[in-house]
Amino acid sequence: MLIKNIKNIYHDIFKSYSNPVLSHHIKKIIELDAYLPYSSTFFCITNTQDLTFEFISKNMTSCIGLNRDTLLNEGMRNFWNRIHPEDVELWLKALNDLMEFTLDKIPLDQRKHMSYTWNYRLKNANAEYVNIVQNTTPLEFDVDMKPIIGLAHYTVLDPKISMPITATAKLLNDNNEYETKYFNNYTQKILTNGLSNRERDVIRLLIINKSSKEIAENLNISSNTVDTHRRNILKKLHISSTGELIGMLKTNKSLI
Repeated sequence: MLIKNIKNIYHDIFKSYSNPVLSHHIKKIIELDAYLPYSSTFFCITNTQDLTFEFISKNMTSCIGLNRDTLLNEGMRNFWNRIHPEDVELWLKALNDLMEFTLDKIPLDQRKHMSYTWNYRLKNANAEYVNIVQNTTPLEFDVDMKPIIGLAHYTVLDPKISMPITATAKLLNDNNEYETKYFNNYTQKILTNGLSNRERDVIRLLIINKSSKEIAENLNISSNTVDTHRRNILKKLHISSTGELIGMLKTNKSLI
């Protein structure tokens, strides 16, 4: 797909006529970045209206070797040029579906509590395609409460890992626990597509050693309901224990 076409489709997804104010968010992010250690993640403030990066953390160059000033000057178009050609259309489809889901299914007062995750392959400075998992939290909305400014976290994973392209939307509930509201696997229809969003939430809490009682409290459901979800998860995945589930997750992160 030509980069011009990507720009047009992306603009259609995030079309808006408001003028977001970024100065407060950028100031705080810059202050934070100065104290963060180097790691395999970096973050940016993205402006979907101007197709620019308003800020890029210092870790970006250490993670993928690209020049931060170049991306700040040339914006998202430069970044898009590096997405694997086989992933571009699936990536755009994921973004569009997440936006449509948000506008159609998420009440206005809940949108500021949403978090979105998707992945793709990106060519680094060594011309090697690495896996990127991007998590974006909205910072600002237009007059119609459509997310337009985001804090994007990028995790860089080994290129040898085979990852289906997926998209997830989570809502931070009153107990400060993320609940999966949307999940789609765009690469292939695998067994894990049979899991419900609630079952994904239970899995995510199980693998950090939460008990059924703790999971019930976090998700505002009963312990009996949690136990039912646990049985259904094992049955759907054809496994016999939570230990086996954790082992499966080491090779298939798309479960959650």
